[in-house]
Amino acid sequence: MCPFCWATLGLAVASAASTGELAALAVKLSHKNHVGAEAIPNAYERRKPEVNEHARTPKIVARDEWLVARKELLAREKQLTRAYDAVCALRRELPWVKVEKKYIFEGPKGKVTLAELFDGRSQLIVRHFMFGPGWKEGCVGCSFASDHVDGARVHLEHHDVTYVAISRAPWPEIEAFKKRMGWTFPWVSSFGSDFNYDYHVSFTPEELAQKKSFYNFDLRDLPYTIEEGSGLSVFFKDASGDIFHTYSCHARGDEGGLTTYFYLDLTPRGRDENGPTYSLADWVRHRDRY
Repeated sequence: MCPFCWATLGLAVASAASTGELAALAVKLSHKNHVGAEAIPNAYERRKPEVNEHARTPKIVARDEWLVARKELLAREKQLTRAYDAVCALRRELPWVKVEKKYIFEGPKGKVTLAELFDGRSQLIVRHFMFGPGWKEGCVGCSFASDHVDGARVHLEHHDVTYVAISRAPWPEIEAFKKRMGWTFPWVSSFGSDFNYDYHVSFTPEELAQKKSFYNFDLRDLPYTIEEGSGLSVFFKDASGDIFHTYSCHARGDEGGLTTYFYLDLTPRGRDENGPTYSLADWVRHRDRY
């Protein structure tokens, strides 16, 4: 279990780039005596949830009264959905940055370039998987996210999208852990490459010593002493072979891919992450350790 992962120690970072407007909407739509602006987390903290007494002693009503309350909530859910759609449209309108540097990775077939990772498609999603050189296993939170990938891959690949995980651990260490976890998605090593550093998901000894680095699109004081970070990055390759970086997100910015959370959020107890870390570290384990 790596100590930096956004899933551990309650250090989830609110990703303003992808969820800031939704957070603002949540404040706007909040009920009286519910979450207010003061509860929106800053860059390095996650609000400790209050104990939901209503989940313990629910109000029992007739079906007609339930229907009125449900329709009120439905209106708010639709507002949130439309706000999310608007944010997605803004994401697609972001400018692109041409990738000029030549990156070389290592995988099961040896050396591979960034262009080759596209595997014949024009769009590439990269999971920055926290797994550093010499680690005994990959990050719990990144592993949890990766448990949601293989079922979606067939649909992504038939929609012109390739998914690849990249870690700085050497390929033999990745291969052993991948086999243990039973995943089939492509995963390569960036060991010896600048890739992780260029995309701000690995940190130099100097940055760690200063506890300051560029992360989540800003220069921040880092509250951890681990050399790896997590996130997603998206790339596009045009017909001429030029590659462009179109998007990245970190911390809770990639939480939408965790369908487990979607289902938990439908239940009366919700995520039930009530300590000690107030994050998925309260309960999530590697899939072979439950």
